[in-house]
Amino acid sequence: MTDNDFTNPNILPTGKPQGQSAMQTPANGETAHTNTQTDNRYSENIGETTHFGYQTVNAREKEAKVGQVFTSVATKYDIMNDLMSFGIHRLWKRFAIKMSGVRAGQSVLDIAGGTGDLAKVFSKEVGRSGRVVLSDINEAMLEVGRTRLINAGCNNVDFVLANAETLEPFVDNSFDLVTISFGLRNVTDKQKALEAMWRVLKPSGRLLVLEFSKPVFEPLSKAYDLYSFTALPLMGKVVANDSESYQYLAESIRMHPDQATLKAMMEQAGFVNCDYHNLTGGIVAVHRGFKAR
Repeated sequence: MTDNDFTNPNILPTGKPQGQSAMQTPANGETAHTNTQTDNRYSENIGETTHFGYQTVNAREKEAKVGQVFTSVATKYDIMNDLMSFGIHRLWKRFAIKMSGVRAGQSVLDIAGGTGDLAKVFSKEVGRSGRVVLSDINEAMLEVGRTRLINAGCNNVDFVLANAETLEPFVDNSFDLVTISFGLRNVTDKQKALEAMWRVLKPSGRLLVLEFSKPVFEPLSKAYDLYSFTALPLMGKVVANDSESYQYLAESIRMHPDQATLKAMMEQAGFVNCDYHNLTGGIVAVHRGFKAR
C-alpha cells in the first residue's frame, strides 16, 4: 500500500446525499439525546442473545467470537480487502476522507481502525499540531496498524485498545472527528456505540461511518449475494486459510441495518443534520452526522 493510496480524492464526484435531514438544533437546556423522532427508532433487542452472522449466540460471547475472526485474518486483512473489492475499497475510503473535512491541528479518533490505512492519511492531514488515535478492540489488528504507522513515520498517532460500545479510555468532548470504517457491523450493541461516539465528540464535531449497506437495485443485490456467499469464503480459504471467517463477514453484512435505519439510529444517539451517500449502487454507504454546538 503506497502513500498516495487514499490521497487526491477530488477525482470522485461529491454527488447528492440521500436521506438528508433538515437542520436540527436542540432547544436551550436540552441535550441532543432528546431527539423526538421516535417513529424511526431502532433496537437490536440486545439482551441474552444476539446475532453472529446468521447464528444466534449469547450476547456476552459475540465479542470474543468477532475477536477470533479478526485475530485469524489480521495478517491477510489488507490483501483480502483488495481481492474482495477488486481494489474499489480504496475509492470508498478516498470518498470518506474527502467528506471528513479534516483539517490541520484537529483531533481524530479512528475506531476499529485496525491496520491503520485511514489513520495514516489522517496523520498527514492533521499535521504536527494535530492528533490521531487509532483504536481497535482487537490486539492483533491494532498491532498490524501500529507497525505500519510507526514504519511510515507517523509520530502524531496514539494506539489504544478500546471497546466501541463504551470508548471508556476517552473523556467527553475530546475529538473533532470520529470515524469507523467497516467496523460498526461487528459491534454487538450498535446503538450504544453510536451514543459513545456522540459523547467523545466535541460540540460541532462530526461522525463518519463507512460501512457495507444495502444495494438499491434488485439485480445488483442478487448478484452481490451470489458473489458474497460463494466467492468470499473461497478466497478466504485460498488466501487466508480461513473460509469460516469470511462466511461470517458475508453474513454480518446482510445483518447490518440498511441506510435509512442506520441514519435513524444516529439521530436517536443525538446526531443532527445526518445524511448518507450511497457508493457502488448502495453496496457501501458513507453516513455523516454532527454533534450540535
